[in-house]
Amino acid sequence: MFSKLKQFKDLRSQAKVMQTALAQESVTEEKNGVKIVLNGNMEVLEIKLNGELNKAAQEEALKECFTGALKSAQKLMAKKLQEMGGIPGLS
Repeated sequence: MFSKLKQFKDLRSQAKVMQTALAQESVTEEKNGVKIVLNGNMEVLEIKLNGELNKAAQEEALKECFTGALKSAQKLMAKKLQEMGGIPGLS
């Protein structure tokens, strides 16, 4: 029982280290003057809109930027996780 608790504590510690490392990383996507920046924890750090675009064009550009940034952040997370040795028990 205590070995399971130790494993849980170790996993929790690794998750905190991973979360801290990912918070230091960021990804940026830009399209038609619309820009979004996410950190590795998928938190929005910055959004920049282009006032020269109409509402529909801004919404479309923002949607594309957000989708691209999410995909980039997911790739970053996977790379960092792999660099840190993966998740024990899932290999």
